[in-house]
Amino acid sequence: MQHITGTGRQQLSFQSPEQQISHDNPVRVMDAFVEKLDLKKPGFG
Repeated sequence: MQHITGTGRQQLSFQSPEQQISHDNPVRVMDAFVEKLDLKKPGFG
């Protein structure tokens, strides 16, 4: 009987969302837009 060989459970690697999202992903444009908004003007803290 054959079985599927996977990666070891002790070999975890943690990555930040910044590392997981590719540089040409459209979500980066949205992130840049939101960062430029002045959220204090409408009353957000």
